[in-house]
Amino acid sequence: MSITRDDTDLTLAPEVPAGGTWIDTWTPEDETFWQRTGRFVAQRNLGWSIACEFLGFVVWQLWSVVVVLLPKAGFNLTTAETFWLISLPSLVGATLRFPYTFMVGRFGGRNWTTISVLLLLIPTVGLAVCVGDPQTPFAVLLIFAGCAGLGGGNFASSMANITFFFPAREKGWALGLNAAGGNLGASVAQFIVPIAVTVTAGVGLNLPMAGWLWIPFILVAAFGAWKFMNNLSGARSDVAGSLAAIKEPHLWLLALLYVGTFGSFIGFAGVFPKLIADTFGQYSSIPLGSAAFSLAFLGALVGSLARPYGGRLADRFGGSVIAAVAFGAMAVGAVVVVLTMPLHSFAFFLCCFLFMFVATGIGNGATYRMIPAVFAARSGADKDPAISVQRTASAALGLIAAVGAYGGFVIPQILSASKQASGSYSGAFIALAAAYLAMLIITVVVYVRGAAGLNGTRV
Repeated sequence: MSITRDDTDLTLAPEVPAGGTWIDTWTPEDETFWQRTGRFVAQRNLGWSIACEFLGFVVWQLWSVVVVLLPKAGFNLTTAETFWLISLPSLVGATLRFPYTFMVGRFGGRNWTTISVLLLLIPTVGLAVCVGDPQTPFAVLLIFAGCAGLGGGNFASSMANITFFFPAREKGWALGLNAAGGNLGASVAQFIVPIAVTVTAGVGLNLPMAGWLWIPFILVAAFGAWKFMNNLSGARSDVAGSLAAIKEPHLWLLALLYVGTFGSFIGFAGVFPKLIADTFGQYSSIPLGSAAFSLAFLGALVGSLARPYGGRLADRFGGSVIAAVAFGAMAVGAVVVVLTMPLHSFAFFLCCFLFMFVATGIGNGATYRMIPAVFAARSGADKDPAISVQRTASAALGLIAAVGAYGGFVIPQILSASKQASGSYSGAFIALAAAYLAMLIITVVVYVRGAAGLNGTRV
């Protein structure tokens, strides 16, 4: 193993590089190397990647919790303004994922992870300052809600980085864990923030605590990433790799499917506290001693926990089969939500959404596992031999993650439009069910059957 550009003063064992180093030779497909050296180093980097991405999702989802509490703190917002505060972080986060895709190749995975975590100080401090005064203009609230999108950008660089550390046979599980660890941040934010802002208030709400609470964790994560992660010289999600990925028609089909899975997960996670408050207001804040919490955190929790199992099932049965099942389940769940709403049963409502969240999580893992498999199947189709399949697939992971995250903006806006037009969310769920059925058909026709240039390969 060749290890150069050591950023520490440590004396490295030749087999196991310490954190803080550049590694020039990395061959995870070599079983001897993997068992002797690769697995330990890869798992160490994965652990800190998960911690940093977790905080990114926390910050990304802070406004989904805070907007529900703003009226109690004296803010007077319209329905449209509320949904803009919920959806804008996803719009910004999705857009930032495009440049973030290139940052690992530009700066190194360890270096960029440290920088991206420190950038989370901007939205957390900004939120803490602006929600402390009910007279804060809506434009200022919107600016700092947009800054929360910095947390959403982390996903693209994190996933593109981790894919280089693991062999093909373990990518599905590793990427699923990395993503699930990040996705859990949405659930933890939705559980912890309502408790923190009530416990520390004495009387009323201490909304600034929603931002101040996370600053020590951000600083610890940045230190850990800098000290214990590694940069891989061979990790190159560069312009050439991205251009090669963009020319591949399957990139756009996979991106559409990822809008349906991850976009639904992050979109529903963002609006779930609002949906509970609007539909079952008595359950939006449940007393717990001197604190209060919302059951909205359960949605993001079960969706996050399901994601790595989607990747594992995809490793075993094929990503396309598992993704198709997930889309079918999501369509059924959306229809059942519409059918059970007239019953005014919170238990039915909650169970339907948890079912859909599980389906989105499984679909996330399965769809993401399909990406390297599709590019491997297409490796001989008019590709530039100078650009490796792994390099193109890594770029595709970031690009598809970026496009998919736009679902987090689209879904709240669809729900907002439905609510303002008819006073109900039913129309939005019917439209979503139709979209999921369309994605189910695409998955079966193109990927389960192995058509469209895949040489009969089921991915």
